[in-house]
Amino acid sequence: MATVISSQTKPRPPAHPIDILNSDTARLYTHIHPILVLSIYAFQFPSIVADPVPALIKTLIPLAALQIAYVAICLPPTGGTATPVIDKKKPGEKKKVEGSLAKTIVPAFLSLITATILSTPLLTATLVLFGAPLTTHHAHTLLAGAHISFLSTLPLVYVHGVDGATWREIIALLRPVDEVYGGMIGTVVGAWLGAIPIPLDWDREWQKWPVTIVSGAYVGWAVGKLLGGLVFKGKKIMFE
Repeated sequence: MATVISSQTKPRPPAHPIDILNSDTARLYTHIHPILVLSIYAFQFPSIVADPVPALIKTLIPLAALQIAYVAICLPPTGGTATPVIDKKKPGEKKKVEGSLAKTIVPAFLSLITATILSTPLLTATLVLFGAPLTTHHAHTLLAGAHISFLSTLPLVYVHGVDGATWREIIALLRPVDEVYGGMIGTVVGAWLGAIPIPLDWDREWQKWPVTIVSGAYVGWAVGKLLGGLVFKGKKIMFE
């Protein structure tokens, strides 16, 4: 007698790109945000070249603040939508917008904590595996990992949470491109390209670890965010 085993596992819904919140503030700030981030880094760049550790720490604080502002103003939190849900108006009450800033700032800070505690050590270890100094420059490598984490991981945690299946798709480059995912891809590619000048025999101060890595991550993030949101949104990376 044959036994039929039925699967109770629900198929995963198709992945969709993340949309910016449907407000004038969100649409404006999403374009201003990369300018502010790159401006702060450019302002600190001479200090980063001269003495990387204190300058990278000093730059990390405004970066965290700008990233929190970006996700809270522009992005739907995990499980949210790009269109705010408006409650029905009761007698004597004003309409309440569910996606208000007060309801997004808490998940924004939780995303910052996750990026700091989980993503930064993982990215730091990845930098070591890809050739970062193993026995020296520990603070330099850790701070490089933190900057890459805040640029790439913090927004992804905010919109996708910590669902394992979703993150496997993110790492495998199976998600449709949007400005958040594009920013992550751009950060990684930029950091990787930033390693190219380090071994070249130019004897320049800016070639020392990890100046070019972090600089490449910032530029790559801005380019990836722009292209992901305007040019390649909704498309998937195709492998031959």
